[in-house]
Parts: sequence; C-alpha cells; structure tokens
Amino acid sequence: FLSVTTTLKTQRATTFLVAMKATVSKTLRYIPQKKLTVSEPPPEWFGNGPNAEGDKKWTNKNWLKSRFHFSFAEYSNPRNTNFGVLRVMNDDLVQPKRGFGTHPHRNMEIVTYIIQGKLTHQDSMGTSESLGRGSVQFMTAGTGIRHSEKNAEADPLRFIQMWLVPKANGLTPNYGSMCGTKINFDNQWAHIVSSTESDAKTPVKINCEANIKVAVLKEKKSIEFNLSKNRQAYFLAMEGSPIVEGEFGSQKFEQHDAAELYGEEKFKISGPGHVLIVEMDSDGQGGRSDI
Repeated sequence: FLSVTTTLKTQRATTFLVAMKATVSKTLRYIPQKKLTVSEPPPEWFGNGPNAEGDKKWTNKNWLKSRFHFSFAEYSNPRNTNFGVLRVMNDDLVQPKRGFGTHPHRNMEIVTYIIQGKLTHQDSMGTSESLGRGSVQFMTAGTGIRHSEKNAEADPLRFIQMWLVPKANGLTPNYGSMCGTKINFDNQWAHIVSSTESDAKTPVKINCEANIKVAVLKEKKSIEFNLSKNRQAYFLAMEGSPIVEGEFGSQKFEQHDAAELYGEEKFKISGPGHVLIVEMDSDGQGGRSDI
C-alpha cells in the first residue's frame, strides 16, 4: 500500500512539474485570463445612470467590465503590483452611452489603445476628440490633469489603458493622439509609442523608457520579436488565438491572455491574433510571483 501511494505521489509531482514547464520558462511566463482580476463597479460610481435592460446593443449586463493585469482599485496584490515601468494595464469594455466621469491624474504617463468602438476624451486643457479602432491617445499627467473618457456611441467600446512610470515627477501636463488609420499593422509590427529620449520615429512619444508595438495577424501569418539581454516585455493577446514560439517551445493564447517575456530570446508570433507588446529595460524583479 505504501509503495502504491508513493508511486502515485511521484506521478502527480511529475505531472505538476511538466505542467509548470509548459507555462513558465526563463524567457516566457504565461498569464491566462483566469489569473486576471475582473471588476464590474456600480454605474453610479462613475456618474452613470442605471444599467440598460433589454438593449440588444449591450454585450454585458453591467456598464463596465474591466480586467486588471496588476493591482488596481479594489484589487490589491503585493505579489502583482507592476512589470518594470508598466504599473497599470486595464482591459476595459464599456457599454453604449456610458463612461468614466471627470477624474484626476498625477505623475503618470497614460497610454490608451482602442480595440473596438470609439472613445471620446475631454480634459482640463481644453482637449476634446473621439478616436476609433487602432488609435492611440496619451497623457502626461505630471503636475495634475482632469479628464473624462466616455463611449458616446451606440455600440460597445473596448480599449487597453496603460499607466507607465515617468522618468520624473512634476512634469508639465500634455495630451496627444494618433488616428488608427495612419498606421499599418496588418501582418507587421506598428511601433506606435517610444521614449522622448529615443531616436525611434513613432507617432507617440512618452516620458518613459518603453516601446509599445501592435500587430494584426491573419491566420498562418507570423512576425518575429527579438528581445535583447537585460530587456523584458509584456505581451497581450487582445483578439484571436495567436501562438508564441521560442527556444522554450510554444504557447497558444486566447483573447485576454498575457505573458511576461524576457531576453535574450527570439520570439515568433503567429496568427490569427491582434497583439500588443510593451517592451522596456529589465528591472530584475521577475514580474508576478504568484504564478
């Protein structure tokens, strides 16, 4: 009986280690969407009326469904606070005629990438504009800025909002944007964000040492992403089911799945998928410690 029990324990341990090797390596840590925290706050918290009932345009019962990649709002996890300079990544689904009322920000570089629908922005500097799929808006919150983000349209809105730690506090507030029709991300990388101190020619410049790239890959199409030694990147499968390959093997992703990538490695990313990467210097911390 003891020998059988020992054998079973050994088999279970071996199975566990094999499973771990499939999702965690020196160059890729897979983060399935089930490991993200989902938040659906009451509509009145952000100045909205009651949730609509019977509106066929609504794809979620609550006005907002947010997926938090790092500690944010009511989600507090000391083992998942940031990934290098990337402090916040929220995947927000906002229903028609709803949004975030005017609220303040300070000392953060905020980049928003629109996946679906149209986002309307207004701020205390007098800016007011609406942006659609593939577009980017950014803010240097600096000494302080107030803004609102709303879905004024009849269809749902989905966007990724990222907060990055600036090179210094107390910067002068600034706002800028790029229309998605001005870039080509079909089956190739579109380098949309880089540092103000970088020579890279990108439509958006931020006060932070980081690069953001996006691509829309058709089935069987692939691109490479080379990550140098002492560099790291956060990968997000925004749509589709892309596959990432490297010396570690391969990992299939579904919509909302993410991964921490570490150099030195040459990654191959195959479609179908709409993917985003935030690349930066390694901070030596190793990302999430709860997976």
